[in-house]
Amino acid sequence: MMIVNGIASFIQSGGIFMWIILIIWGVGIAISLERFVKLFFRFDVDGTSFMNELQRYILSNDMQGAIRVCSGSVAMLPKVLKSGLKRSAQTGEQIQNAIDATALEVIPKVELRLNYLQLIANISTLFGLLGTIQGLMQSFSAVASVDPAQKAELLAAGISKAMNTTFLGLLAAITIMMLHTYLSSKSDKIVNEIDEFSVKLMDLLGTKREVDR
Repeated sequence: MMIVNGIASFIQSGGIFMWIILIIWGVGIAISLERFVKLFFRFDVDGTSFMNELQRYILSNDMQGAIRVCSGSVAMLPKVLKSGLKRSAQTGEQIQNAIDATALEVIPKVELRLNYLQLIANISTLFGLLGTIQGLMQSFSAVASVDPAQKAELLAAGISKAMNTTFLGLLAAITIMMLHTYLSSKSDKIVNEIDEFSVKLMDLLGTKREVDR
């Protein structure tokens, strides 16, 4: 109870900007959790292992088997490679067009809302600064126009508001920036694997076509 009361007192002494920062922080955490679930448990796959499995089917001339392997995953890489495998009997340009079209479709889903996290971190810092300014203005007003008996109390309240909003704004910003960096690195890994293994699939299909001739 003491901890809860301390947190409640901390928030109340910070004024309205504390609540705004908390709401923004909550939105950032919610976006981060949603992106974490998608990027780590739905969109990602071990690209090297997956490509090795596909290679076995392709070299065995079992394209339908390779397509079934891709269909068995909801990750982004299999979806892109599947579009190329479906056109394996067509020209290299047609295969590349299919892969590019699917990549353009899935990459925005991988990067969705990550830019909002950067915005939220910046806004949290700015609202913390606004709270600081408000608290300092309250302190200066107390020094200038209030009865001497109340000056110390109002001055302390103004400084408390300034420091609390600064602290919470920076804490929220640092947290969201760390989450943004972590999730962005995962997003980049997925996108890079799509680029890498799409090229490897094209090379594998081209090599197989030359051998079949």
